[in-house]
Parts: sequence; C-alpha cells; structure tokens
Amino acid sequence: MKIDYIIFHLITNDVILDGIIELHKDIFGTTDDLINKIANKPKLLVVTAMNGTKVIGYKIGYELDNNKFYSWLGGVDRNYRKHGIASELMKKQHEYLKENGYSVVQTKTMNKWRDMLVLNIKNGFDVIDTYIDEKGLHKIILEKKLLN
Repeated sequence: MKIDYIIFHLITNDVILDGIIELHKDIFGTTDDLINKIANKPKLLVVTAMNGTKVIGYKIGYELDNNKFYSWLGGVDRNYRKHGIASELMKKQHEYLKENGYSVVQTKTMNKWRDMLVLNIKNGFDVIDTYIDEKGLHKIILEKKLLN
C-alpha cells in the first residue's frame, strides 16, 4: 500500500474535503459543522494521508499565536490503523511547524481516546493541565516543545 501525505492550507479539492468530512463522521459520529469551523480558523494547516484518491487519515490544526500551534482534529480510517499513519501525520505536521518557526504545539484529548493519548506521550508531549468542559467532559491538555 502506497500512502501519500499532502499538506494543505486551504482545501479546494471537493473530493478531499468530502473524504475528510466522511472520515471525521465515521470516527467521531458527527460532522459537527466541521466546514464552518475549519473556515474560521487562523492559519489552518491540514495534513492528509491518501491511498490513491481516498482520504485514509487527516490532522487539522491552526495557529494560536506566532509561537504556538494547536493540533485540533485528526484520525485514521479504522481499516488502515496500526500501520503508523497517525504517527506519520503527526511527524509531517511537526516538521512543518518547526520549519515555520513554531516553538510549541498544543493538543487536547480525553481518556476515551487512549490511543491518541499514548501516541502523544510517546511523541514527546507532556500533560500540562486538565479541566472539565461546559458539557461536563474531562479534557487533558498536552504540549510539546518543538525547538530546543
């Protein structure tokens, strides 16, 4: 299986956008107005994993400030998991962030997403805080320093 990783700042290809939305819905159970949320994010960065024309993974994030980037959403098609795709998406995102002067990447997760929590910790993230959101969900905030 040949996987291509592509970086976008703006998704103009409807096939790719539809693929991200469908995959997001499969993973999270909702599209949650994803298109409008994406449109309103500053300095958006989207990394996709493609098998031909099929989106099999994605990682979406945006700038919090000149030094800090927020890695917001991501996932891998369940039929393609356990092949290192999530790790490679993260690697591509972090390489881009380093090349573009960001010193910190932040993300949030929950205990129910254990694979993501473990992946983040294995890749140098530290838990910096936890909180209960407005829906009563316990969130875990993680950060990774990108520049030494």
